[in-house]
Amino acid sequence: MQVTGPFNAELLNELPKSLRFICHNGAGYDNIDIPTCTKRGIKVSSTPIAVNNATADIAIFLMIGALRQAYVPLTAIRDGQWRGNTKLGNDPQGKVLGILGMGGIGREVARRAQAFGMEIIYHNRNQIVPEPEGTEYVTFDGLLERSDVLSLNCSLTEATKHIIGEREFDKMKDGVVIVNTARGALIDEKALVAALKLNKVGSVGLDVYEREPKVEEGLLNNKKVMLLPHIGTSTWETQRKMELLVLDNVKACLEKGKLVTQVPEQVKNSRM
Repeated sequence: MQVTGPFNAELLNELPKSLRFICHNGAGYDNIDIPTCTKRGIKVSSTPIAVNNATADIAIFLMIGALRQAYVPLTAIRDGQWRGNTKLGNDPQGKVLGILGMGGIGREVARRAQAFGMEIIYHNRNQIVPEPEGTEYVTFDGLLERSDVLSLNCSLTEATKHIIGEREFDKMKDGVVIVNTARGALIDEKALVAALKLNKVGSVGLDVYEREPKVEEGLLNNKKVMLLPHIGTSTWETQRKMELLVLDNVKACLEKGKLVTQVPEQVKNSRM
């Protein structure tokens, strides 16, 4: 089986009662119904850490591309128009990078951005102690109001779906740059299209989409948007690390009855 669709309650309830573990090859696991798994006593693992570097690299690639609005010259030269209608872009130096979700990937994005001379602010559910060097914890509204570039690096949950929408765009600086390498549904894409039309959002870099593989037409047709087809972890090295971690989890569950990287929602539950 290569494609199963979401591991929702309907699918999970058709699986054998003897199922005790699901070893997922991916850092994000919003396609798995964790509450149903927990209720049935099924332990679930994912592949955090293994994806951090590759995903952060893509975030920086998209950030630079969006700041320079690189889609226009990239298209123009292939169409035989040299620079086409290329306009002046922006440097990252001196800009405020806001990171929503300072987990493993967020920290790697921050570390790379610091090399470009950016000021780093972040928002999490909880402030990190000790705080990552060279970063500042801010409120969610403070993140929206101060960021020149906003990078989304948090998990998709019921609480974070459409965490960035019309209300949030209204609070941002004019011309803000948005980068999303986490999950598409963190952003209300129709609100994003509207914000681009109003120039509230200056440019965007996206590797993920709300209804993959379908992409909002207003994003496909906008030259201020850098688009990638969800390739954040698509490197030989990262895929190998992810697969080895999956195998480590399989081995651990068979030999010890537990997982190496069980999802945090279940780790908090002592019965799991």
